[in-house]
Amino acid sequence: QVQLVESGGGLVQAGGSLRLSCAASGRTFSSYNMGWFRQAPGKEREFVGCINWSGVMKHYADSVKGRFTISRDNAGNTVYLQMNSLKPEDTAVYYCAADGVSSWSSLTKGVFSGSWGQGTQVTVSS
Repeated sequence: QVQLVESGGGLVQAGGSLRLSCAASGRTFSSYNMGWFRQAPGKEREFVGCINWSGVMKHYADSVKGRFTISRDNAGNTVYLQMNSLKPEDTAVYYCAADGVSSWSSLTKGVFSGSWGQGTQVTVSS
C-alpha cells in the first residue's frame, strides 16, 4: 500500500482559492485510483471527488462540482485538489485516499478501500 501525506491547507476568505497536495510514497502510485474526502466538525466524512489512475476519468460530489478540480502527476507521485470559489461550508479536514482494487462505480460513490492520509485543515472565513 502507499503512504499518503496531505499538505496545502490553511485559512482563506470566502471566494478565495487553495490547492491541496497529496504526496504518495511507493513506486506503484500510478496504479491507484485516488480520492478526496472531507470531514467538518460534528459531521460525517463526505466524499469530495475522485480521479482514476491515468487521470482521464474524474468524478465530483454535487457540492463541489464546478468549483473543485482534481488532478494528478504520476511522475511526481502526487494528486492535487484545486479549490476555487471557496465557501464557509467548505471548512473541514481534507483527506486523500488511494484505492487499487475497487471498481470505478464504487469509487464514485465514495467507497474507498485502501490507504488514507492524516488530513489537512481548510478553514474558510466569511
